[in-house]
Amino acid sequence: MRAERVASDVFRLKTLMVNVYFVRDRTSGQWALIDTGMPGFAPTIRRVGEQLFGTTPTAILLTHGHFDHVGGLPMLAEQWGVSVYAHPLELPYLTGRSKYPPPDPTVGGGSQSWMSPLFSRGPIDLGSRVHILPMNGVVPGLPEWQWLLTCGHAPGHVSFFREADRTLVAGDAVVTTKQETAIGAMFQQPTLVWRPPAYFTPDWTSARRSAETLAALEPEVLATGHGRVMYGSEMRRELRDLADRFDAYMPSSGRYIPYPAVADERGVVHVPPRSRIAIDRGTIAATVGVAAIGVGLIAFARRRAH
Repeated sequence: MRAERVASDVFRLKTLMVNVYFVRDRTSGQWALIDTGMPGFAPTIRRVGEQLFGTTPTAILLTHGHFDHVGGLPMLAEQWGVSVYAHPLELPYLTGRSKYPPPDPTVGGGSQSWMSPLFSRGPIDLGSRVHILPMNGVVPGLPEWQWLLTCGHAPGHVSFFREADRTLVAGDAVVTTKQETAIGAMFQQPTLVWRPPAYFTPDWTSARRSAETLAALEPEVLATGHGRVMYGSEMRRELRDLADRFDAYMPSSGRYIPYPAVADERGVVHVPPRSRIAIDRGTIAATVGVAAIGVGLIAFARRRAH
């Protein structure tokens, strides 16, 4: 696997269905890793980062702590001996105190949504490795960059922005593929500015405000957690349209519409009740998912036997 250069001193690596970013600061000469992707990719991420820059990073920065963004985190933090930084509202999910709100398999459509009850809600426990991002948008080791709170998809979700060339690493606050479908998730098609993954978004009012925050930056480069990197005026037009017409992009009904999950520095403190249809679909999805995994394992075993 090779990293793709997406901006000056910014490189993207796709780990199965989610991107990680290697970012070097031109003033300090230090570099940091943004997110750590899916489980099983830590050795590849470590090798690619050290090949790109020849040194270990100064820090690991998290947009948020969902399972597909922290898969390589414990191993990489330990092997590199570096600190991990996240927003304070993400700490409960990174220190073993709270799981994220349950996913909603009834929103978004597609197999990823239907399978979401099988996805891990955490938490992981990084202990003393994890630290709060400095206030006032300061990014440790990367003085050219700033962080911005872009919550909604996760309580303490943040994005990273370099004003000098208007490069934006947006995490899952917006994405550039329809992540709810297997084809969109795995192959990152089509390329368009899209809402955050619906099945794991528990606060749509905050998600709307975050899309507005990002559109106001008028980025030149949009690098997201899911999907390919987009550039220029067409991307800005799509991002502005998403922010202006967010209600048209979000699900019309679901567990977290109209009432969000509520979280604070302790973690999740309240979630709306599931509807009957959500319970039924979630049960069906879980059953189908387990059956699919079983079929896959049998097929793999047969291929190995031959």
